[in-house]
Amino acid sequence: MAFEVYIRSGQKQLRCGYTTGTCAALAALGAARMLLQGSCPEHLSLVTPKGIPVTVQPLRCTGDEAMAECAVVKDAGDDADVTDGMEVVAQVRPIPGEEIVIDGGPGVGRVTKPGLDQPVGSAAINHIPRQMIRQQVQAVREECGYEGGLSVVISLPAGEALAKRSFNPMLGVEGGLSILGTSGIVEPMSQQAIVDTIALEQRQAAAAGAKRLILTPGNYGLDFLREQGWLPQGIPVVKCSNFIGDALDIAATLGFETLLLVGHIGKLVKLAGGVMNTHSRYADCRTELICAHAAVCGAGRELCARLLSAATTDACLALLEEEQLREAVMQSLLAAIQTHLERRVNGAYRVGALLFSNQYGLLGRTDTAAEILRQWEE
Repeated sequence: MAFEVYIRSGQKQLRCGYTTGTCAALAALGAARMLLQGSCPEHLSLVTPKGIPVTVQPLRCTGDEAMAECAVVKDAGDDADVTDGMEVVAQVRPIPGEEIVIDGGPGVGRVTKPGLDQPVGSAAINHIPRQMIRQQVQAVREECGYEGGLSVVISLPAGEALAKRSFNPMLGVEGGLSILGTSGIVEPMSQQAIVDTIALEQRQAAAAGAKRLILTPGNYGLDFLREQGWLPQGIPVVKCSNFIGDALDIAATLGFETLLLVGHIGKLVKLAGGVMNTHSRYADCRTELICAHAAVCGAGRELCARLLSAATTDACLALLEEEQLREAVMQSLLAAIQTHLERRVNGAYRVGALLFSNQYGLLGRTDTAAEILRQWEE
């Protein structure tokens, strides 16, 4: 059953897919129905966080009153995703109590370093997929009038082998893949298609008379802006993915006067080293940059070694917080980011940056960003 949702990229129509998180939630839905109703429907459906419905045919669905299992096949659409065609399996069992307990089985990685979406020792099933899984299972439980607890175990039979082709071991996820996804939908795009889309959205904003612009790499930046109430009316927001340098160049050609870049430190910290394409295949110098600026701010050799071996920027921030160096290091990084932004823009417009993390919230803003925000609030 093909997933017939498309996005336009330039003059091409590209078919979307759905995330491993969506697959896990659908498989859990099928397994819960098999366990509590004694049968699995021919089709499983849910509405993703993006608001797009997904309907699939389960690959298999078996079980009895003691345990049920359902498998769903991942469809990545036209995206170049190594997990396309992968089986995602859910097993659901009754357990004492009233909770819905979610865990990972074979092929799902385990978190071994702090600073990731889940705590150390937990299955690498991120919080949005966990919410989706719990929502589907809870709906079946309510529909059946079942008040007992349920165990949901998600497995990826090919996960351990595929994980060797991912960055998971380096990030601190061992033994398999992560169950990811914030929107539930995979939007495929080639690199040039992404840049073309960024240019199109900026042209549309400029054509409507906009002189101010907010750039953000993705959904986390948009969510943060909304939570902080920093989406001034009439200022367009364009997602630029990893292509920050291209997005800045495009804005220069379109006559924008002011631009604010808002993003997670995991991406934007790379700007402190002049890295303008933040995809990990081009550069992953996050901990090195944090370490260098920490050393300038007085960090000792032991702390620098721990920063270099940290799995994520949030883990680095925790280490800096312990030594009361977080604020000083952030100010140093922000100053470097501002320097590289101004060098790239070369006087075409005023530009500033604002950084946040999921764990610590707002981390800081460059001096120019603070001035821009003050003017926008007037």
